[in-house]
Amino acid sequence: MLKNLYKKSLKLAGHKSSKIFLAIISFVESSFFPIPPDIMIVPMVIAKKNDYLKIFLIATFFSSIGGLFGYFIGSFFLDLAMNVIEIYGYEEKVVNLKINLSSGMNFILFLGTLFLAGFTPLPFKVFTITSGIIGFNIFIFFIVCLVSRGLRFFVVSYLSFKFGDTFSKFMEKDAAKWFTIAGLIIVTIAITIYFIFK
Repeated sequence: MLKNLYKKSLKLAGHKSSKIFLAIISFVESSFFPIPPDIMIVPMVIAKKNDYLKIFLIATFFSSIGGLFGYFIGSFFLDLAMNVIEIYGYEEKVVNLKINLSSGMNFILFLGTLFLAGFTPLPFKVFTITSGIIGFNIFIFFIVCLVSRGLRFFVVSYLSFKFGDTFSKFMEKDAAKWFTIAGLIIVTIAITIYFIFK
């Protein structure tokens, strides 16, 4: 099933209304859909290099709005929210997080995890929904969505614009590993700065 969804998403990248489909996929991926927008971004930018900034902005904006939709699901539809979280095997972690979030350190850790989920291959929708379940500050949540998704999609769009098919091959093979490493470095630096200037 995932393979079929992947192929269909890839096919939409070549459609004349590809930007509309990118907006839809970016929105739903942040709340329940399993295929990330990157699958469309890379071929779209390679096909229309001058549109790389527009493609990045569409993906970022609609992914962040989709994150708010995931937050809404977590806040008001707990049964549905837990069903989505169970699909990804995170239900126990969510329950423990809700119990322990009162600690200031856990707040910072969740903030870092939310950023990583937006920037790396972690299932972003699990953390947008979880944010709603635990009542995480919605303004901070939205800013983290914009920053993490924006940074990720800008990197993907810009490198697709700059390196074309070479970057496309990299995305297929090693992207998950390097995005995870980069995300961990960014979060580590941010947490270190936080404790230095606290």
